[in-house]
Amino acid sequence: MSKVISIIGSGFSALSASCYLAKAGHKVSVFEKNDSVGGRARQIVKDGFTFDIGPSWYWMPDIFEKFFNDFGKSTSDYYHLDKLSPAYKIFFSDEVITIGDHMDQICEEFERIETGSSKPLRKFISRAQDHYEIAINKVVLKPGISPFELVTKETVTRIDQFFKTISSEVRKNFKNPKLISTLEFPVLFLGAKPNQTPSFYSFMNFADFGLGTWHPKGGMYEIIKAMKSLAESLGVNINTNCNVEKINVDNGNSNGIVVNGEFIKSEVILSGADYHHSETLLDKKYRQYSQAYWDKRTFAPSSLLFYVGFDKKLINVEHHNLFFDTNFETHAENIYDKPKWPEDPLFYVNFPSVTDFSMAPKNCETGFFLIPIAPGLEDTPELRQQYFDIIINRFEKRTNQSVKENILFKESFCVNDFISEYNSFKGNAYGMANTLMQTAFLRPKLKSKKVKGLYFTGQLTVPGPGVPPSLISGKLVAQLIEKNES
Repeated sequence: MSKVISIIGSGFSALSASCYLAKAGHKVSVFEKNDSVGGRARQIVKDGFTFDIGPSWYWMPDIFEKFFNDFGKSTSDYYHLDKLSPAYKIFFSDEVITIGDHMDQICEEFERIETGSSKPLRKFISRAQDHYEIAINKVVLKPGISPFELVTKETVTRIDQFFKTISSEVRKNFKNPKLISTLEFPVLFLGAKPNQTPSFYSFMNFADFGLGTWHPKGGMYEIIKAMKSLAESLGVNINTNCNVEKINVDNGNSNGIVVNGEFIKSEVILSGADYHHSETLLDKKYRQYSQAYWDKRTFAPSSLLFYVGFDKKLINVEHHNLFFDTNFETHAENIYDKPKWPEDPLFYVNFPSVTDFSMAPKNCETGFFLIPIAPGLEDTPELRQQYFDIIINRFEKRTNQSVKENILFKESFCVNDFISEYNSFKGNAYGMANTLMQTAFLRPKLKSKKVKGLYFTGQLTVPGPGVPPSLISGKLVAQLIEKNES
């Protein structure tokens, strides 16, 4: 039976759900508080420079393809994909590791750093590929309702992989600290320290080394534009500059939302906004999780971001660049164990115009700098400038070039902006970490247990943080709504 469904937010998970629900015949409306769709995946276009201000890594291309295939489409119907070669560079204090676009190249690089390391690497990635097949085709396609969802013949034989950690598995097979950092890095996308992330999540290493790193021409926002186009073609009504102020409940049943002061009747409500914020839109008696619950969760980092336009082409850099020239463990402690601004931060820089000339004016460079930090930290203009000075000085030193005099402009985004723009709990950037006690059925639920007809999607619920999981989250919640409400 067709339902009137209101969706709060327009990020990847919300747009994904809107497409599946519209395809099923429901009357779907999306309400976005900002002036453009995309949630955290928005874009700045300034003076000929194009910046993705949110996600910048395109991993797991199969997940994107499966999403569009579900509607008889392909990614190529909407945007052009290039596989990056090399995938990225990692700058250490005394050398640079270059990750190629296929395993033979990567093995050669590992051998250069540590003789004999390619053999355990191939075994490690082979196991990671097995985990990937199970994770993507079995585990992440479950709605997180019951622990028995994790019980399959494949997962039972790998139960130990949920109690070992990525860190222990990597360090058992590799001794060189640079190679260890290289292999532990991908799980940072899951929002937790490697020594707190189950080793089953090594499937992220296969996503990295096995499937490669890709780039949609024009930037990551091309995916949002594609999903918006698909949603509208299916009949979804998308509304921007529409701030949802309240979720209305009548006798335990959701019956509408208040948008910019106006009540809009809805039979089903789905929130793709920050889960914690979404529950504050309810009267207190209808909230599932207390403030104490949220305070005890392990959240993925926030970020200090800079969007910088350079008036020249830069040298010695690739599209993606990681600067691990300071202590990895110390910075991780500053995020998760003793939250504070790091003295010597690791950082990441994205120069999409190195491979995609459409993203910067001729002979210029578009630069996106990111420092991962603990959520909830003090955020001031002075701190932002202090940390920009730190990383730009190190960037010049490690890449052996002067760039400060070539900055045309820079804009920043940090904790305060994540809160004001996205209602993000403590200004987190990536949602809730995928630790053992925050995996699958142990994450906040897709369906409210207190309000009939109210659902949630996105990176604070299942499967977890990241763009591909958000696409899957939208599909899972749409299936749940179909099962419970039709």
